[in-house]
Amino acid sequence: MPSPTAATAAGPAPDPAPAPLPRVAVVGVLGFGLTHLRAFRELADEGRCTVSDVVDMRPLAGEAAELAGDAAYHRDLADLLEAGPGPRPDVVVIATPISTHAPLAAAAMRAGCHVLLEKPPTASLAEFTELLAVARETGRACQVGFQSNGSDAYAVVAGAVASGEIGEVTGIGVVGTWLRPVSYFERARWAGRRRLDGVDVVDGVVTNPLAHAVAAALRVGGANRVEDVAVVETELYHAHDIEADDTSSVRVLTTHGAQGLPIALGLTVCAAEQTEPRVLVHGTAGRVTFRYKTDVVEVDGTAGARTVRCTSASLQANLLDHLGDPTVALLSPLEESGGFMRVLEAIRTAPDPTPIPADLVEWRGEGPDRHPVVRDVEEWCTRVATELRSFAALGAPWSPARTTPAT
Repeated sequence: MPSPTAATAAGPAPDPAPAPLPRVAVVGVLGFGLTHLRAFRELADEGRCTVSDVVDMRPLAGEAAELAGDAAYHRDLADLLEAGPGPRPDVVVIATPISTHAPLAAAAMRAGCHVLLEKPPTASLAEFTELLAVARETGRACQVGFQSNGSDAYAVVAGAVASGEIGEVTGIGVVGTWLRPVSYFERARWAGRRRLDGVDVVDGVVTNPLAHAVAAALRVGGANRVEDVAVVETELYHAHDIEADDTSSVRVLTTHGAQGLPIALGLTVCAAEQTEPRVLVHGTAGRVTFRYKTDVVEVDGTAGARTVRCTSASLQANLLDHLGDPTVALLSPLEESGGFMRVLEAIRTAPDPTPIPADLVEWRGEGPDRHPVVRDVEEWCTRVATELRSFAALGAPWSPARTTPAT
């Protein structure tokens, strides 16, 4: 045994080496992945991770090249996961076309990586079920990019409901009236497609641009998981020259309660001007309005009217927190997207959208900025959300009374 003198001479034991920072790879950096690259670069600057790899089929340019910095560049994820000696990334961010989400996420998890997956998580309910099985089999975390799931507004809404401020909840509505020019659907081969090269894409107003509105309404209604949704009825239309839907009503019936809770969504990207989407929680004694884009909750009930400005936590930071301490729950875990996937599956299996008659559509703007405006579409979307009925049930002029229930 060393003498005390020898131990003192040797000095105190060195501090253990700090744990290596999580390595992050971003796939699809020249698309929406650029948003994720910005977020993780900020986290890297805070000393919370390193951006080790970036992946895109196209050579990096502009802000993407600047943010990538000294990260290794790869043309595809397989090249990164099969790269020679050296550590694989701990986290893979997937922001690629919808049809590639399932295979890329599964490959990353099977390679030992955790995943941040852009919405919608997959292009079919079957793919979602398979991906969920891969996550459970590998024990890898999979966070889905529904950013509003990081908002503390949901707790405010739940508190207003639980307190009885709006009485008994009778239903939930969503108004989403946006506009998109023709260039939006010309940005990629898969944009505005239901299928491409024999593969499901399911890109449309419900499943992509206003998907966050759908997810927010389902969460408020407690319909996060597959088993929480009993029925989905869809009405799909388009004014753009696309095969997917750009103006739709969707009615969901949850499995909660004796008769279920109705959720009705009036959504379009053919409005005269873009407005902030809103989720309406209807009660027998009032209403809660949740504006998820700005984290604002408006309560109008038995205690009067009030407005609560909320905040959102970053899904990227939350994923890193979870990796450091598994007791920190993911804010948007894969399994909590099951209710949304029931809606997407109903869209996928519905008849192809019906063209809106030309005499109900006014085209505005020039060139790539041209965009269609469906006559009075804002009014009809609002009625869907407030009366909890479909376009056909309300008698919208473009609707030939086609609803497709999916049980």
